[in-house]
Parts: sequence; C-alpha cells; structure tokens
Amino acid sequence: MGQINDAHTVTEKEAAALSAPTATSPWQPLSQPVFRMLWIATVVSNIGTWMNDVGVNWTMLTLSADPLNVALVQAASSLPMFLFALPSGVLADIIDRRKYLLFSQLWVFIAASGLTLLSFTGHLTPAVLLIAAFLMSAGAAMSSPPFQAIVPDLVSKEELGPAIALNSLGINISRAIGPALGGLILSFAGPWMVFMLNALSVLGVVWVLYRWKEAPTLQRLPPEHFFAAVRAGLRYVHAAPVLRNVLVRTVAFFVFGSAGWALLPLVARRELGLGPGGYGIMLACIGMGAICGAVLLPRLRKRLNADRLMVLASLMFALTLLALAFVRHFWLLNAFEFFTGFAWIAVLSTLNLGAQRSAARWVKARALAVYLTVFFGSMTVGSAIWGQLASHFGIAVSLCVATLGMVLGSVTVLRWRLDQDPDLNLDLSDVTEPIPALDIHHDRGPVRVSYEYRIQQSDARAFMICMQDMRRVRRRGGGSSWAVYEDILQPGIFVETFVVGSWMEHLRQLERYTMNDRKIQTRVQAFHQAEQMPIARYLVAPE
Repeated sequence: MGQINDAHTVTEKEAAALSAPTATSPWQPLSQPVFRMLWIATVVSNIGTWMNDVGVNWTMLTLSADPLNVALVQAASSLPMFLFALPSGVLADIIDRRKYLLFSQLWVFIAASGLTLLSFTGHLTPAVLLIAAFLMSAGAAMSSPPFQAIVPDLVSKEELGPAIALNSLGINISRAIGPALGGLILSFAGPWMVFMLNALSVLGVVWVLYRWKEAPTLQRLPPEHFFAAVRAGLRYVHAAPVLRNVLVRTVAFFVFGSAGWALLPLVARRELGLGPGGYGIMLACIGMGAICGAVLLPRLRKRLNADRLMVLASLMFALTLLALAFVRHFWLLNAFEFFTGFAWIAVLSTLNLGAQRSAARWVKARALAVYLTVFFGSMTVGSAIWGQLASHFGIAVSLCVATLGMVLGSVTVLRWRLDQDPDLNLDLSDVTEPIPALDIHHDRGPVRVSYEYRIQQSDARAFMICMQDMRRVRRRGGGSSWAVYEDILQPGIFVETFVVGSWMEHLRQLERYTMNDRKIQTRVQAFHQAEQMPIARYLVAPE
C-alpha cells in the first residue's frame, strides 16, 4: 500500500487468537476473496516500498558523502508519520475509510512516478530526494490508520486473529524480498527502474480498493467534527495509563534504535565497500530475522510477559548496534543483522500489543495514530541526532552512544510497565444507561452531570480510592472538571460531578462505555447504600 509500516503489524485480536484455542486455520482468511486480493496486492506493494527504500538510500550515497544527508533520508521518511498520523487517525474514524485509502494510494503513486521521472532525466539532487521521500511517507502516514481499521470489515469475527497475523507475515516477507531485489535491480538497471516498479506496485492496491464495496454502517449519532475528534483522542490517551506507558517505552527504545537504520547505509558503503546488491543482502538478512521472530513470538509470549520480552529484545538490539560499530566481516555482520530483525519485530509487536489493548474500539484509530506519531517522531529525532554525531565523531562513536542509551532505556521497565492491567477488556458494553427523553439541542452546553451516592462512613476511604478509577473513565469519555464532594451536613452523602462540552458529547460518552468501564462502575455502585442506583442529574448552561 505504498508503504504499510511494520509499526502496526500486531493487534489485540492477533494476540487473542494466539493465546486462545480456535478451530480457525491460520490460512482461513485467504478464503475471503477481497481479503485475499488485498493481501496479495499489499505484499507486492510492500516489496516495491522496500525496493524504493534501497534505491533512495543508495542514490543519496551517490549524491552526497555527508553522513548527515544519509541519515536525513530516514528522518524524511519518519517525519510525515510524526506530523500526519494523528490527523489521519481522526479522519479514519469519521469519514469513509475506503475513499480515504484510495486517495492515499493515488498520492503515493503520483509521488513515486515523479521521483521516477526526475531520476530518469538526471535531475535528482539531495534536496529533491529528501522531498520525494517525505511525500511518499506522507502517503503512508495517511493510509496506516485506516488500513488497520478496515480488516474487521473483510473477514468474519473468528478470522480476525489469523487475518492480522497474515498481514504481519506479509510485511515481513516483503521485507526479506524487497531489499535484495531492489539491490539487484539497482546494479543492472539503475535507481529509476526501482522507483518505477514501486509506483506500479501501488496500482494493485488501488484496483482492489476500487472494486471493494464496503458494507454500510448504521450510526445512531452524527459523525464528530474534526477538531472535536482530535481533542477526544488526545483526552483518551491522557487518561489511559497503560497507553501512556507504551508511549514512554516507545520513546526509550526508538530514539536509540533509529541509529541502526540511519547509519546502516554508511557502514555498508564506506566501511564494507559494498555495492547496492550487498546492501540489499544486509537488509534481506534483517527481514529474515523479522520473519523468524514473527513465527517464534507466540511461543515466547507464553514463557515471557510483555516487559521481560521487551527488555530481552532491547538488549539484543543493543548488542547488534555494537556489532554494527566494530564488525567488518560481511557475513558475520549479516548474522548480527539477522538478530537485529528478530529483536526489532519483537519490540514492535510488544509495543503494538500494548497500544492496541489499551485503546477502545471507538477511538482505536486515533490512539494508534498517537502511538505512530510518537514512534516516528522518535525515529526522526533519533536519525538526525545519530547522523549529526557521526558527522563530527565518526560512525563507531555514534553507534556506541546509541548502544549505551538503549541499555539505559531498558531501565524504564521499572517505572512504566506494559503488563500492569492484564484483565483489561475494552469491548463496548451492551448495558446502556437510561437517558431521559429531553427536547434539548445536541450542541447545547456545557453540561454538568452529577451522581449522588450514600456511603457508610467505614467505607468512605475505600469508596474514594475506587472513585479514582471512575475519574479516568469519565475523563476518557470526555468529562472535565471531575470532582467528588462530601455533604458536611449529611455525613455519608457523596456527590460525583463532571462537565462535558455539550449534550451531544454526553450522549457519545454514554455510548462509548466499555466492559472495563462498567466493571469499575459496578464496583463504585456496590458502595451505594440504597435500593435505587444513583440517578444522574443534568445541569445545562442557559442559552
């Protein structure tokens, strides 16, 4: 799909499929015609993307010997994800995903075709190459969140886990084939042919998306406005502890891990004296390691929790960075690069799993977009740092500093854990809170909502501890100014109150309650000493 990045190859559905027994064959989703065609087209397109990456990196090496320019290729490829992933995630939640995906693929085709023409006519410069890399990655940033979101529309519920596992496998297959094939084509035909084949590879995805007729969905409430949806997504991330931990761990790994990708072309060209074919072989070894990692990860997850697996993979990646700094035997270094791919996919899948399982369905595209923004922002900043460091102090010094940072970054496991809430269930709840039939305009607000609880004095402390979880529930759904007050004239009377921006936002809040939210609400209401459950009171600002 122009570029389907491996930053989102594993989801909670896949993890559930791996951990729970199921009669569904791993290949069963391929029996669905649309999924099968899209899977094949995506593998072909991703092969073109990896070929294009080899072509861009190698062309920059021929145009400029400055390590900073070479590292900026990685930065130019990562920056659009940092800039556009969140807006794309918002759009994926509020507009027609199929049309949006078609637009993003046509964007990539036009950018790749322009790069082909400039390369064939000899008008490429370092600046033009960086702009082209930026534009193609912008198309990938647009397509990543909606592509992830359409998978449930292509297969049955039982096939979701195997379907997403197949997508992960396809990405790593393309990673193994694309770089080596791109290196060979570079050697015999030149970069323009690589860029042209990448442009053509996008057309298969465009054709499948054009022919696919998405089933209409029934929405009880009107779509959110763009900026309101952005605020809702950011508010959710701020009130989701596990997701915040994932973001911290993402920065701690990828700022330093980006050194391996940013400086690999320089090691291949300047330290090993390789041509494009040899560089492609090195990338193919990374891809093979990633494939092996994807195959072995289900077994590893049964023996190691997310935090232990993350730490072990981080230390393995640090070791490969050290090897990249000092090993100058081609095949021995390729052996280390194999473990680079293994560690890379282990870290990506672990962080993706944490991000997926900490995001409710209604905000999943936006939450994952925030994760992608942090991921690629870390890659962008890191690539620029290591390129600058290599320019002043040399490649080996830059890689050694990155290795040390990677080891120190692993210590974040002590404070920001990924497995702190293993029973989290963010499926939408079937139980809905009754709303009085009010003749009130949806945009009217703000609205102050309050609930009155009768609590025994002996339970007051435990009640307030439990209410801290309810605070996060209200804030994730759009509540602000949350507080709990005790009536000093009537001991045992506690009033929970929060504000939402409008009556429509409160309706959305109630519609978005998850199973985990209901469980927290049930624990809170268990303290309530009355036959009738707490009744909501609504205070609306006068017009």
